[in-house]
Amino acid sequence: MAERAKRRVTKTKTKTKNVVGASEFGQQKISFAEWMEHRPKMQLPRRYRKSSLFEYPVVTLRDMVVYPGTVVPLFIGREKSIMAVEAAERDDAPILAVAQTDSSIEDPGKGDIYTVGTEVFIDRSLRMPDGTLSVLGQGGQRVVVRKILRTEPYIMALGYPVPPSYDISSTDSGSVEEGFLEAMRRTVLDMFEKMVQTSQEIPEEAYINALNATTEGTLADFVASVLDLPVEQHQQIMEIIDPVDRLFEVSKLLGREVEVLELESQIHSQVQREMDKTQREYYLREQIRAIRHELGEGDDFQDLEGLRDKLEASGMPDEVRKKADKELARLASMPPAIPEVSIIRTYLDWLTDLPWTERTEDNLDIAHAAKVLEENHYGLKKVKERLLEYIAVRKLAGNKMHSPILCFVGPPGTGKTSMGRSIATALGRKFVRVSLGGIRDEAEIRGHRRTYIGSMPGRIIQTMRNAGTTNPLFMLDEIDKMGADFRGDPAAALLEVLDPEQNFSFMDHYLDVPYDLSKVIFITTANTLYTVPPALEDRMEVIEFPGYIEEEKVEIALRFLMPRQLREHGLKPGDVNFSRNAIQHVIREYTYEAGVRNLERNIATIIRKLARRLAEGKSIPGRVDADSLQKYLGPPQYNFGEVEDNNEVGVATGLAWTEAGGDTMPVEVLLMPGKGGVTMTGQLGDVMQESAQAALSYARAHSEEFGFGDLDFEKIDIHIHVPEGAIPKDGPSAGITMATALISALSQRPVKKDVAMTGEITLRGRVLPVGGVKAKVMAAHRAGIKTVVLPSKNKKDLVEVPKKSLRALKIVLVSNMEEVLDIALLPKEEISEGGTGVAD
Repeated sequence: MAERAKRRVTKTKTKTKNVVGASEFGQQKISFAEWMEHRPKMQLPRRYRKSSLFEYPVVTLRDMVVYPGTVVPLFIGREKSIMAVEAAERDDAPILAVAQTDSSIEDPGKGDIYTVGTEVFIDRSLRMPDGTLSVLGQGGQRVVVRKILRTEPYIMALGYPVPPSYDISSTDSGSVEEGFLEAMRRTVLDMFEKMVQTSQEIPEEAYINALNATTEGTLADFVASVLDLPVEQHQQIMEIIDPVDRLFEVSKLLGREVEVLELESQIHSQVQREMDKTQREYYLREQIRAIRHELGEGDDFQDLEGLRDKLEASGMPDEVRKKADKELARLASMPPAIPEVSIIRTYLDWLTDLPWTERTEDNLDIAHAAKVLEENHYGLKKVKERLLEYIAVRKLAGNKMHSPILCFVGPPGTGKTSMGRSIATALGRKFVRVSLGGIRDEAEIRGHRRTYIGSMPGRIIQTMRNAGTTNPLFMLDEIDKMGADFRGDPAAALLEVLDPEQNFSFMDHYLDVPYDLSKVIFITTANTLYTVPPALEDRMEVIEFPGYIEEEKVEIALRFLMPRQLREHGLKPGDVNFSRNAIQHVIREYTYEAGVRNLERNIATIIRKLARRLAEGKSIPGRVDADSLQKYLGPPQYNFGEVEDNNEVGVATGLAWTEAGGDTMPVEVLLMPGKGGVTMTGQLGDVMQESAQAALSYARAHSEEFGFGDLDFEKIDIHIHVPEGAIPKDGPSAGITMATALISALSQRPVKKDVAMTGEITLRGRVLPVGGVKAKVMAAHRAGIKTVVLPSKNKKDLVEVPKKSLRALKIVLVSNMEEVLDIALLPKEEISEGGTGVAD
C-alpha cells in the first residue's frame, strides 16, 4: 500500500498553471485585497485531470467531513459502506470519504453526496459485536469526483486527486507575495493560539501541530478540522482547491470563533464576580444582624413598624388591607439578602402611596365656573354648557351621579387640552394628564405583573399616585394615536377605565387589587374618531371642537394671545397694540390652520422683533397695522378666496370646508373639439369625480331645456378643472357648482361673479344638504360674495352663522338644480369680456 501511495503522489506532482503572471505584481506596491484578486490561482491542467483519474470505493459520511492529513476514527454501520471498506482492504487501496448533502437519507444515491471528498488510507479496522465496523484511517489527498460508476453493491466513484504539495509561496511571484503569505500565516497562527488558550476543549498539542504545517493548504486543513462548524461550512472549505484562498477563508471563520470564545470568557468571569459579590454581601449582612442582636438594638433593617403605620393611616379597603398585611408578613419572615425583599417593599410602598380616601371638594358655584371658562376661552359654547350642566346636576343630586367621561374631538390647536385644565380650575380639582400617542403595549395601561424584573404599575395608577386625590380631572390626550401589536391593544385596556359600570374596581396587573376610579372625571382628546375603536367611542360623550372662524381667531388674538406674548417678552400691555385689520391679515395671509398656534407664533415673531429694537435703545411703533406686516413677517404665505373679476362662461364659485375653515373654490369648465372625452384635474378624489359625472349626466339629459340640444357630445372634449392642484380635494358638496359651470359652458351663458354655492346634486337634479355651512358662509362673506346658494335642508344650520354675516349676504335656499341656474346664470347675450368658455 505504501508503494502504491508513493507512486500516486509522484504521479500527481505535475505542472500547475497560473491565471496571471506573478512577475507583473512584484514591481509595484499593491494592497492585500488587490493581491488576493489578481494573484496566481491554482488550476490543474485538463490533461492532468483526464490522466489522473482513479476508481475509489466510497464511504458516505453523515454530519462530518474528513480533511486531508488528519487521523480520523470512523464508525461504519451501513452495509454498503462496510462492503466498500472490505473491498479497499482486499485491493490494498484507500477509500473515498465523502459527506452526504442530507444526513437523513439512509441509502444515498448519485445526487445525494458532495463532489469533493478525501481519500482515507485504512490503518486498522475492527468488527464490533453489533455488526458495525470501527476504522482508524489517515486522510490523504483531496479528491474531486467526476462520475459515480455504480451504486451496487457499494458506491464506486471515478475521481482525480488534488496535489497536496502545491504551494503558492514557491512560485516566482516575488517578495511582495511572500510577505502577504507570511503575514496571513502568522495571523492564522496567532488567532489559533488565542483559541487554544481560551477554549478548554482543544489540547495545547494542536497549536504545536499547526506550527509544523509546511504549506498554506496543510495549515488551512488542520485548523479547519479543529473548528466547530456546520457540515455545510466544512464542505465549502473542502471545495476550495486553491490553498491560499482556503487559508484566507479559514482565517475569517477563525476570527469569528475567537471573538465568540472571548465573549464567553468575559461573560463567565462577570457571572463569577457577581456571585462572589452576592455571597460577600450576604455574609456581611448576617454579621451586622448578629451584632445588632447582641447589642439589643433589634432588627430595624426593614423598618416593618414604619410600613405598618403607613398601612394603618392609608385608609385602604378591607380587601386591599388583607393583601397588604399578607405581603408584610412575608417580608418580616425573609432574610434581608433575598432579592424578593426589595420587590415586596416596593409593592407595599405603591399601596401606601396611592390615594384611597383623600379627595378635594368640588366648587359647585355655577357663576364662578362660567367666569373661569369665559376668562380662559373664547367661544366653545357647547363645552361650557356641558360643564355648567354637570355642576348644576351635582349641586342637586350630590354624589349619586356618575362622573362624566367626555371626548373632545377637533383639529390641532383648537384648545382641547387647555379647556380640560380650565375645567379642573373651575371645579377646584387636581389636573393630571397622560399622553397616549404612540402607545402600543397594553401593559402601559394595566401595568406589568410582579413576576417580571423591573415591573411597575401602568400609567393610570402612576398618575393617580401623582394626583394624590381620588377625584382628579384626568385627561387622556391623543387617544386616537394609540397602536396595537403583539404586546396587546391598549385601547381594549381602556374599555374598563372609561366605563362607569366597571371602573369602580379597576384591576392593575401590578397591584392585583381593585382600585376605585369612579370619582375621576375622565376627558379624552382626539383629532379624529376614525382610528378610535367603536366600543371605546361608545363609552364616551363626544363633544366636537370645530375649527375657529376668522372672527373668533381675531378675538382670541386680541384677548389672549397678544397679552400673553407681551408678558412673555418683557413688554407692558401699553407698549404695543395690534389693529384688528392687522390680525385679520395675519390670519388670512400668514396662517392656514383650524386652531391658533401658528397665529400665536406670528404674533410672537412681531413682538420679538420689536423687543429687540427696544433692547437696543431704539424706538418702536406703538401700533402694528396691516401695512407694516411685510416688514416683520415677510411677503404673504397664503392666498384667501376672493370674488371673480368678471362674469364668465364656464366658471362657477363653490364653497369648501377645510380643517383651516371655509374657503371659496372656483370650478372651471372648458370645451374643445374632440371625441367625447371628459378630463378632470386638480387632485379630485373619487367622490368629487363621481359628483362631476352626475352633473354631466344631468346636463346632457336636460340639454333641450338648457338650449344646447343640437350639440354633438361625440365631437367635443370637456375639461373640468379645480384650481390649486397641489391640494387634494374630495366630497360631494361641489356637485351643484360643477353642474352650474358645465351648463354655463355648454349653453354659453355666463355665471354671476358674486354668486357662490354649495350642495350635492343627484341625477334627477335634486340638491341635497352638506356640512360645514357656518364656515362656508363666513368664507363667502370674507371674499366679498353677495349671494350664497344653499340646500333648503341646511336652513337649520344658519342659526350658528353670525348675524353680521347673515345681514351682509343674500341667502337663497334651493331644492333643485333649476332654481340654482335661475339664480346663478345670466342670459346668453350678457357675456363679459374674456369669458367665452370655448377653445378656438
